[in-house]
Amino acid sequence: MNSNPTTLTAVIGCGYWGKNLVRNFANIGALGAVCDPNPKTAQGFADQYDVPAMRFEEVLESDLPAIAIAAPAELHYKLVHEALEAGKHVYVEKPLALVAREGEELCKLADRKSLVLMVGHLLQYHPAFLKLKELVLGGMLGKLQYVYSNRLSLGKIRREENSLWSFAPHDISMILSLVGEEPDGVTATGSAYLHEVLADVTTTHLSFPGGVRGHVFVSWLHPFKEQKLVLVGSEGMAVFDDTQPWENKVVHYAHRIEIQDGIPVPAKADPINVELVEDEPLKLECQHFIDCATTGETPRTDGYEGLRVLKVLQAAQDALDAERAK
Repeated sequence: MNSNPTTLTAVIGCGYWGKNLVRNFANIGALGAVCDPNPKTAQGFADQYDVPAMRFEEVLESDLPAIAIAAPAELHYKLVHEALEAGKHVYVEKPLALVAREGEELCKLADRKSLVLMVGHLLQYHPAFLKLKELVLGGMLGKLQYVYSNRLSLGKIRREENSLWSFAPHDISMILSLVGEEPDGVTATGSAYLHEVLADVTTTHLSFPGGVRGHVFVSWLHPFKEQKLVLVGSEGMAVFDDTQPWENKVVHYAHRIEIQDGIPVPAKADPINVELVEDEPLKLECQHFIDCATTGETPRTDGYEGLRVLKVLQAAQDALDAERAK
């Protein structure tokens, strides 16, 4: 579905990530305005894409129906709340908020106003993840048993949030989507080396009512980049490695464990590269928001999906805080 004038979107925040939103909304014909705390930055993008540069208050008062927010996480609740109150459909980068209670309030406000609220869990729009989910739902892996993800690199080191809040939301979002349940147990450990409070490395463990287990390992103090999601099922295994070229991003292993004379023996199979349609995940995500704002359809990563992720993040942070207090 193509965007139309009723779905023009103002991008709030044109910095490190916001500039990518500006480019993608412009490319799909849905950029209505830009806004940034730095007027020079805003004007530069306004000139480049031939749209007005506005202050946030001007955006709220405008007839633009939608807003995309790429601001520091501590501002998400305030900006989303004001945008919804002004009657705007809202896309906000992860996390939805920093406290579950605030996330719940935003979801209810969007419902009350009959507005779209969507959270930028980008990897749920990645063709590789969508194919991985097809494998799971199609029974190619049998019964899902455990899932783990590694999101590791050297930088980008942040001072406003720890590695859990910076890196893990995407992986938690993917795992919850694949399992189809909310976890009934969340534990986490972590270590801070560069700052006395902010954890540079964290591992979060998830247990689910249906028996699936998962863990998320994140770090910005790692010698090389790794972005890998591994699924293990009763009838096979699969890997999504986002550092690989498109033809190698998703690999299916039809490995099985057979019982021979009462002893479990691996029955290994050759890996199969899964064919993907190459496309930019952020473009697909922006188009999904526009489509939902146009039709009223519920986004794949709506406010409630963002809230489920937020609850896991909060539980993991509580575990980190308890560990640090010992």
